[in-house]
Amino acid sequence: MDLVDRLRLFGPADAAALTLILLAWVGIGWLIEHPPKRRPSVSHLMADYRREWMRQHPARDPRVFDALVLGNLREGTAFFASACLIALGGGLAMIGNTEPLLGVAEDFALDAPAVIWEAKILLVLAFLVTGFLKFIWANRLFGYSAVVMASAPNDETELAYARAAKAAEINIHAAKSFNRGLRATYFALAAMAWLLGAIPLMVATMLTVLTLWRREFASHSRTILMEAP
Repeated sequence: MDLVDRLRLFGPADAAALTLILLAWVGIGWLIEHPPKRRPSVSHLMADYRREWMRQHPARDPRVFDALVLGNLREGTAFFASACLIALGGGLAMIGNTEPLLGVAEDFALDAPAVIWEAKILLVLAFLVTGFLKFIWANRLFGYSAVVMASAPNDETELAYARAAKAAEINIHAAKSFNRGLRATYFALAAMAWLLGAIPLMVATMLTVLTLWRREFASHSRTILMEAP
């Protein structure tokens, strides 16, 4: 069976659902990273707090607290990267042996050739690979930020504040990569709904978008961050 024959196994609903999840993934990511000025996202609010963190860094004595925070951030990225790697291994194992999946499909009265299930699993794996790469890069950027922070002099000089500002921007880019990895993981979970059909994938996609939007623009944590001072 060549590529054209395989593509014919998918109907218009599958194409629409696949297009929807890809557009939703890109769209919600763009909205979170480029929010309206009148309604900043949690990610943007946290970026301001990261800059404030680094503005306080040169005057903090001792600086062990900063090292502990960065260490916790790196541990978080390492955990999610490991989780993605384990999930990737499971997904590849399923592609290598689709018989158990076909048995489950029969229980749900879902009749489709193995190539259909393989393609649907590949979508999940694509999101997981994206998440893994984002988490790995975030981990490395947090490390860069730690090195730049450590290079700042132990006094409140112009050089110390300049180095702290650099560390803040690197930290913000690390957080952005980490958040992209989280969104990819969310959509990997949504993509699993495609195993049940195109309509479940569309529903899961919209629920994922709603969840991400609420947490970035309408959550209680955002309300707290917006409060003065």
